[in-house]
Amino acid sequence: MASFVAGVAPATAADGGTKAFVGARIVPVAGNDIADGVLLVRSGRIDAVGPRSEVTVPAGAAVIDAAGRVIFPGLVDTHSHIGDVDLAERSAPIQPELRVLDSVNVRDASLQRARAGGITTANIMSGSGMLMSGQTVYLKLRAGDTIDDLLIRAEDGWIAGGMKMANGTNSRAEPPFPGSRAKSSALVRATFIKAQEYRDKLAAAADDEEQAPDRDIGMEALVEVLEGRRIVHHHTHRHDDVLTVLRLRDEFGFRVVLHHVSDAAKVADRIAAAGVPSSLILVDSPGGKLEARDLDWGGGPALLKAGGRVAFHTDDFINDSRLFLRSAAFGVRAGMSRQAGLEAVTLAGAEMLDLGGRIGSLEPGKDADFIVLSGDPLSVYTRVLQTWVEGEKVFDLDDEGDRLIADGGYGAGSPRQLHLDCFFDGEAR
Repeated sequence: MASFVAGVAPATAADGGTKAFVGARIVPVAGNDIADGVLLVRSGRIDAVGPRSEVTVPAGAAVIDAAGRVIFPGLVDTHSHIGDVDLAERSAPIQPELRVLDSVNVRDASLQRARAGGITTANIMSGSGMLMSGQTVYLKLRAGDTIDDLLIRAEDGWIAGGMKMANGTNSRAEPPFPGSRAKSSALVRATFIKAQEYRDKLAAAADDEEQAPDRDIGMEALVEVLEGRRIVHHHTHRHDDVLTVLRLRDEFGFRVVLHHVSDAAKVADRIAAAGVPSSLILVDSPGGKLEARDLDWGGGPALLKAGGRVAFHTDDFINDSRLFLRSAAFGVRAGMSRQAGLEAVTLAGAEMLDLGGRIGSLEPGKDADFIVLSGDPLSVYTRVLQTWVEGEKVFDLDDEGDRLIADGGYGAGSPRQLHLDCFFDGEAR
């Protein structure tokens, strides 16, 4: 398929290391739009971004004519279930030892759909059927074959991720699960007290293995939470459940991002005063759980007015990853500023994953994660034409296979193909 149909003109020269995207309107998020811009990418990082008149394209760089297009940061999804992950382990209500890392299928078509939607980084987590359902994992949606190819790691090798927690109706059930909100909170408190005791015993033992407590991988993860390295990503909807999360946060000092927050407008001042960010979901059709019945698109504007920080997420399959960009427009429609809406699908989410220094905006030194759009990010008519992760293209609407993923249809994204001797090119023989 010819590249001029929907995509970007091919490179005119190449040295194998540097790419220059020239002529697009660049929306860096951190800074004003650039009408006739140049995005210079070198070794997977953004080397320069600015007006054509100010950025020198080095000799031998691969020059990509992006005139008539819009270049925008890669989208950051703070709450996703792509990868065919296990949503709930129903053997106990609190299981911090579980790692979603061990259940992600990176070859699942849902990751391809996310790339087609312009998502370049995602927080993959299990479901909300437990009070504590385990460790999430932050993935770069690189074109990899195994989970190791997509992991985001700290300099010391630590696999980046948070801790998924939930309250409200989802985590209530027959014993051993709690039957009430009060019991839910009591179980969580008891678990964090145990984690504090485990932490203190480790500290007291220092390097004396004989004095150290028996190893507990669940407690190890919760010590990371108590120390602030692992952020709690907390499913919560009703205003009283939101306040319970804030209360627990004050008691134990962990860092938390509120997720969903259907009643955000009702307690926006309390959330903002606590300095706790919120990752909201905006759905445009009724249904779902009873506690989300008061879902209000005005939650985002209310939080911002109160001084809070707001991001959006898909909760895929609740919202299809291919449609994530429209959440920014929904936010603006509800009363958020254009800038806040654009940040809510990029930089704000990156900050909630402790990745704001690497991704979420187009700035020199950051990872070259970006998308090429056919028009304005807030337009209903705009399509994602290309998705790039660390300077490598992972989605191209001009590619027939990628277009099938983007547009859906029979067999879209199916990992299986027909292999029967009695068929050839779709015809019997």
